[in-house]
Amino acid sequence: MNSFLEELEKHDIKALAGSASAFSTANVKAALSSSHVGLREFLCLLSPAASDMLETLAQRARSITLSRFGRVIQLYSPLYLSNYCLNNCLYCGFRKDNPMERKILPPDAIVKEARFLFDQGFRSILLVAGDDPETCGLEYLREAISSIHEFLPSVSLEIGPQSQENYIELRKAGAEGVVIYQETYNRELYKRLHPEGKKRDYAWRLETPERVALAGFHRVGIGALLGLGNPMEEAVALFLHTSFMLKRHWKTRLTISFPRMRQASGSIKPLNPVDDRAFARIICAFRIAFPDVGIVLSTREEPRLRDGAVRLGVTHLSAGSRTEPGGYLDPDQRKEQFHVEDGRSPAEVVEMLVSNGYDPVWKDWEAVLV
Repeated sequence: MNSFLEELEKHDIKALAGSASAFSTANVKAALSSSHVGLREFLCLLSPAASDMLETLAQRARSITLSRFGRVIQLYSPLYLSNYCLNNCLYCGFRKDNPMERKILPPDAIVKEARFLFDQGFRSILLVAGDDPETCGLEYLREAISSIHEFLPSVSLEIGPQSQENYIELRKAGAEGVVIYQETYNRELYKRLHPEGKKRDYAWRLETPERVALAGFHRVGIGALLGLGNPMEEAVALFLHTSFMLKRHWKTRLTISFPRMRQASGSIKPLNPVDDRAFARIICAFRIAFPDVGIVLSTREEPRLRDGAVRLGVTHLSAGSRTEPGGYLDPDQRKEQFHVEDGRSPAEVVEMLVSNGYDPVWKDWEAVLV
């Protein structure tokens, strides 16, 4: 079977993104009324002609979300294990050359941090670590997962890409999901932004979601880091990636995300900033194109935007997040990956959701012995 890399190389992403300028308001209205949103319709929804129709797109996205997901918002929290990293990604606070204080949590600290999140209500945890197999290798990750899976039903991973064999071992330890963002789908830009480290291998990273699915994981999350490449081109590539995963690996639940780059200590500024209106339009376009796919929004975004995005199509929210190892019990901004924009507590996020008529859900499944 062809990999997504082979499928992606069949398309001229830049040309496809540029073709959107030819669409009219009538084309956008036709796309909105279509029973199936393919690539052409998706381009219409992100075209310049749609820029003045954001309210119409928002109403359509909201209607689809309510019909497919109801008023349920799933809550999760990241738990950072380590900020050691062998990569030198120019946009990341964890980059190898950034002279920050490094820390890796020992097993007992992982459990204490997880217990803190459990006591706040969380039952879905995302374990995050820099890419350094020497300090945060397979055995460390297996122990981290198994130690908290005893009391947390849903443990997911956002770590450096692994082999299919390693993913199988991590799933057996109790992990049920993996998040792996391509960062940018532009191959030349990707090469410039990743001058050193294993992450420099574009193909290895791009094909990771497929290895995750083949390893039998329940869920995989993909996305692009907005602010790096041309946002229209990134959206087109992510549309193709989402379509591929839904068709080829339909047994694995898919979530998508488009985190906006936040400057961190030792990192570059956003190369292609995405404003709030453009960001909202991207959320709406993906919801309309993929009615049943979960859309994730982290605390990278400020409270006002996150509150509004819930009404556009977002189905998963993080809350009360810290982005440094040990940050819940021993906060230290000198070790963080990026600064959190929404500093509200989990209780405050829940209060916001309930006051707007939404049902916060801490977990959406339970393991059953048969």
